[in-house]
Amino acid sequence: MNSFIIISELEVFYRVGVPDSERAKPQRLLLNVEIGSDISHAAASDDLAATIDYYSVSQRLLSFGEGKEWKLIETLAEDIATMILNDFGAARVQIEVRKFIIPQTRYVAVKLLRSK
Repeated sequence: MNSFIIISELEVFYRVGVPDSERAKPQRLLLNVEIGSDISHAAASDDLAATIDYYSVSQRLLSFGEGKEWKLIETLAEDIATMILNDFGAARVQIEVRKFIIPQTRYVAVKLLRSK
């Protein structure tokens, strides 16, 4: 399978950080998501029901942090990957979480690839 649905630089606001003070309020993160899925049936039928709806995934990610917090972006990335694999039927998913916490860098990030 070489088909991917890509959500690039989705801006979300989650509570994440090791110190309590960093988790005191949601901070801006960017998510890059690549969802591996066979899109051949959807392409042939032009039917949204035959694919993974990127709008629904995006909406879930926008609200994913409500009432939650994480110390590590590694844990956050795992939780996002698990949710997409389980709830959206993806065959595989690659997640990159970008965090803007060190002033001397553009960002720090973690990237992981998971599959069923």
